[in-house]
Amino acid sequence: MSDECSPPGAGPLAGVRVIELGSMYAAPTAGRMLRDFGADVVKVEDPAAGDFARQWQPAHEGLAIGFSRLNAGKRSVGIDLRHREGRELVRLLARDADVLIENFRPGRLEAWGLGYKELSRDNSGLVMTRVSGFGQTGPYRERPGFGTVAETASGYAFLNGWPHTPPTAPPFGFADSIAGISAAFGTAMALYRRAVHGDGGEIDVSLYEPLMFILGDAVLNYTASGEVMQRHGNASGAASPRGIYESGDGGWLSIAASNQTIALRLFRAMGRPDLCADERYATNRARMANNETLQKIVADWVRSRPRAEILAVLDEHEVVAAPVNDARDIARDPHFLERTLVRLAGTVFGKAMMPGPVLRVKDYAGPVYDGVPAVGEHTEDVLAGELGMAADRLAELAGAGVISARRGA
Repeated sequence: MSDECSPPGAGPLAGVRVIELGSMYAAPTAGRMLRDFGADVVKVEDPAAGDFARQWQPAHEGLAIGFSRLNAGKRSVGIDLRHREGRELVRLLARDADVLIENFRPGRLEAWGLGYKELSRDNSGLVMTRVSGFGQTGPYRERPGFGTVAETASGYAFLNGWPHTPPTAPPFGFADSIAGISAAFGTAMALYRRAVHGDGGEIDVSLYEPLMFILGDAVLNYTASGEVMQRHGNASGAASPRGIYESGDGGWLSIAASNQTIALRLFRAMGRPDLCADERYATNRARMANNETLQKIVADWVRSRPRAEILAVLDEHEVVAAPVNDARDIARDPHFLERTLVRLAGTVFGKAMMPGPVLRVKDYAGPVYDGVPAVGEHTEDVLAGELGMAADRLAELAGAGVISARRGA
């Protein structure tokens, strides 16, 4: 970490140096989280093909949307870890790094001599954050794992969907995203611990455990009562009424009456104050017991008017509700435009927008997302500028396929 004082307005992680040996989704998500708050993230990729996420769809003029969102603003260094010389370069980079993020299968880095035990000999303050399908320990540690496996193994897919439909996986990287954010959280904790106690540490993040934590009620309920929670569709297993409803003009909106106050407000907004005293709906326990009939009452009311009118009435009565947005709605919503969406500049996307950091820090305006690195774009800059490697040595390594020495702009 740089010893220089951070300038005013710098991110809370300014001066933190991160080496990302991460590909695909979860580990790059952690890298993006750290970069969003000021860290310098050097992404190590295969010098020929790069991160496989570069091949994901959709893509625009050859640039993958998903890769761009997770890797904008990082520096790319092309190093082939299958070469001994490549592994030595990573060891040298880790010597002066604060954080190393990786998502290889457990045991792979140890086999290459790049495990925490080996790297911490040269850098006792190194924080090594490890993301894998099932974690670094346990009977499943050596199993390969992607987010889909975590979403099924954690119990999420079993609970997602309707009683009459098969278990359903999400259409996006849900487990990977939560694991990546958890990895960034763990990294920040380890950096704080280092600031207090002086040593680094090893953070072990599985893809399934952050998701299982969110779904923890299902396991606790079963081990306490023997009851296996089932799929409820859009309804809640905890409170009623809650769901997604179609309005009279074909729009969709959500209503969440997750506590007593909101439920009573909803009844009044519907013009049904009688429901407040009806013994079938007066308490949450009663509402859950009569959820099917209550859901029909709410659905019929929502269907009686256009969505905008329903939402206006609910807003007037301070009922928790929102439209079901698609990407078009999000991209023109004034709240999201002011607070959430940021420009991804310097790419073929033109003036495209994407979600910015997941939280706000006082006196920090957030990062600038200016460009998505090409494979190995910063190899020469990093190896020459930070490791002091001579031009002839760079050329030799590039000729042997160990690195891609593309000069940065």
